[in-house]
Amino acid sequence: MKTIINTIPGYRVYEYLLVLSPHEELWNKIVKVKDDFAEKYKSDHARWGKPHVILVNFVQYGQTEERIINRLNTVAMGQYPFKAELKDFGSFPSHTIYINVLSKLPVQNLIKQLRSEGQRLMKLNDDNKPHFNMEPHLIIGRKLLPWQYEKSWQEYSHKSFTGRFIADAMLLLKRPVGEGKYQIAKRFEFQNLPVAIKQGELFV
Repeated sequence: MKTIINTIPGYRVYEYLLVLSPHEELWNKIVKVKDDFAEKYKSDHARWGKPHVILVNFVQYGQTEERIINRLNTVAMGQYPFKAELKDFGSFPSHTIYINVLSKLPVQNLIKQLRSEGQRLMKLNDDNKPHFNMEPHLIIGRKLLPWQYEKSWQEYSHKSFTGRFIADAMLLLKRPVGEGKYQIAKRFEFQNLPVAIKQGELFV
């Protein structure tokens, strides 16, 4: 995330993540993978990062949050629950190891909908635009040093992992810029409502 510039004095700016979150059993299984990675390759990011599939991350003034939540709620109302399949590991040379999301299409379609509905609301300024994660994945270790990446990818490129969960909601997480842990701002249930009902909600 870029350093915030040209913000309005006196207004709090927050970092937001919109994510899909696995069920508890799979969550714990992934946490174990991350803990093992953190221990073996001395990666604090692996230890503290939560097991989420990030849909979009952005920064914005807290005053805009209610409007963003209303817009995200509209998207969730029309979204159907879908199965998210996780399998084995991939990497972004030379800094990130992740678990592959096999069921990319439903995730990408959701992200396209979010981009269409929320892009302008999520944009703080020209230097801080939302990042829509069109290549969905679940991070194990990021911001790796060259030696961490090279050694870990030698191992994890041959490791196997399988998991699946029903994505039936998305979570909006937030924290003041540069501070501590993310907190849940809102959970949005996928309701698969007909478009006509969804459209009607826009004018309530």
